[in-house]
Amino acid sequence: MKLQQLRYAVEVYRQNLNVSEAAEVLFTSQPGISKQIRMLEEELGVPLFIRHGKRMVAVTAPGKIVLETAERVLREVQNIKRIGTEFADQNIGSLTIATTHTLARYRLPEVVSAFIERYPQVQLSIHTASPKAISHMVLDGEVDFAIGMEIEIEHPELRKLSCEAWNRSVIVPDNHPLLSLNRPLRLEDIGAYPLISYDIAFSEQSKIARAFAQEGCSLPRVVLASADTDVIKTYVKQELGIGLLASMAFDPKQDQGLQLISAEHLFEPSFSQIILRQDVYLRGFGYEFLALFAPRLTRAQIESALYSSFEEDFSI
Repeated sequence: MKLQQLRYAVEVYRQNLNVSEAAEVLFTSQPGISKQIRMLEEELGVPLFIRHGKRMVAVTAPGKIVLETAERVLREVQNIKRIGTEFADQNIGSLTIATTHTLARYRLPEVVSAFIERYPQVQLSIHTASPKAISHMVLDGEVDFAIGMEIEIEHPELRKLSCEAWNRSVIVPDNHPLLSLNRPLRLEDIGAYPLISYDIAFSEQSKIARAFAQEGCSLPRVVLASADTDVIKTYVKQELGIGLLASMAFDPKQDQGLQLISAEHLFEPSFSQIILRQDVYLRGFGYEFLALFAPRLTRAQIESALYSSFEEDFSI
């Protein structure tokens, strides 16, 4: 059995069983991939894929187990390579992070600037997506870790570390009636207007939905949902509704034409979260980035989350 065979089989699986697309990604030939997968199946004694003629149309039951195991093996091989790189040169390499638009735009710029100043030879890549999507990026090994808000996905191989608290505010256009209230904002005030907010704001598990349910209030009519805070602000300016977003995402200088009304007394605080895959090997500068983002979070705490459930077995 060769790592190359595992890599070919896994890539075919990732490309929805399209061998030609897998060959393009791996810079090899389609017949070469098919031949290596056949050899792997012969060695294992079980088919990994169901075929109709020359086409692969499904994954067999043993194939699913083999492919999931092969993905873990390939990730561990990558970890071994990273360990070698770490000891060869601790200040050169790459770091790939996934995060939400809000954090990338309003929370991470200072962190990124400080990191680049300390590690000018590290290539830093940041991908922005929804909370659910960034979790899957971690799970699929596309990024080293993710930093998100209100992460709901649960998976046995994911580890989540809560960091700093944040809460929500309402944004409205200048001269909106809510600005004339002579008292703190109430849930029924929010419910009286069409709402524009994050994609996940009104999922059943969200703190917003819980707050309305606890007060016996009906949920507002959501006219638009987006993971992008700038999109939310744009449509609030168009007077399509009021916005509900993270308080950190409002900048009085940049957001002229909009006003902020605190809603922090109406909802439980949420926490920014770091999402890592269990047993991932994180290089030293990866820990440094996390320390810049969450200074109270120690390397020992991160390693405890990553490796605490891991038990070494030398019996085989």
